[in-house]
Amino acid sequence: MPNTVFGSGVIWGTPLTDATGAAISNPTPIMVGIMQDASIDISFDTKMLHGSGQFAIAAGRGKGKITGKAKFAQLNGALINSLFFGQTVTTGLLADFNDLTGTTIPTTPAILTVTPPNSGTFAVDLGVRNASGTPMTRVASGPATGQYACDPSSGQYTFAVADSGQIVYICYQYTATSTVAKKSAVSNLQMGPAPTFRCDFFNSFGPSNKLTLSLYSCISNKLSLSTKMDDFTIPEFDFEAYADSIGRVLQWGTAE
Repeated sequence: MPNTVFGSGVIWGTPLTDATGAAISNPTPIMVGIMQDASIDISFDTKMLHGSGQFAIAAGRGKGKITGKAKFAQLNGALINSLFFGQTVTTGLLADFNDLTGTTIPTTPAILTVTPPNSGTFAVDLGVRNASGTPMTRVASGPATGQYACDPSSGQYTFAVADSGQIVYICYQYTATSTVAKKSAVSNLQMGPAPTFRCDFFNSFGPSNKLTLSLYSCISNKLSLSTKMDDFTIPEFDFEAYADSIGRVLQWGTAE
């Protein structure tokens, strides 16, 4: 049976440097989870020498380029940061609460205090809608009909007494303690350095058919997060490979 491979394969990314260009002393390889598809393209410029005839009489190879992309379905914070942002990551949950059930504004006082899930802490107001779906207007204090005020330190929402009895939908962002969840505030760093990583690709078909490709130094130039109404979110990241500090570009291997 000839050497053939099947499926989307597996990619590992091993971070080499962070966003400032500093080397990572003990990098952790990260598997790109739930791979959907991947492509690695290797191309060269070809320089043709022409004389007086119609066709070239010699050819030379010019600049080379290696580009790749991968689509995956597992939203892994360590992967996104290590291969794309390269900045400081901390543990903890950062999430948004989109109220779909609604809450009735009580009578005097016309105040609602939200209780974030996961014993979380209120962080940012994301707006209030009334029962018809119309956004209410936020004011600093003393709300009138159709308005609300929000205390960002406590998640307390104050409404007009005239709006008591109405159903409202409150949306907000919150944080919570977690040893699994990851979050990061991306800073506006100077242009130049960028996180780099080693990329290892493997695919197989059965116990003996294999394809291995290792790219020694890569940089990602695009991360896409696209959603669909009735489908899973499939992030995609694009990257380019180049020679490392000792001139290595890639290594490949096949079963035959």
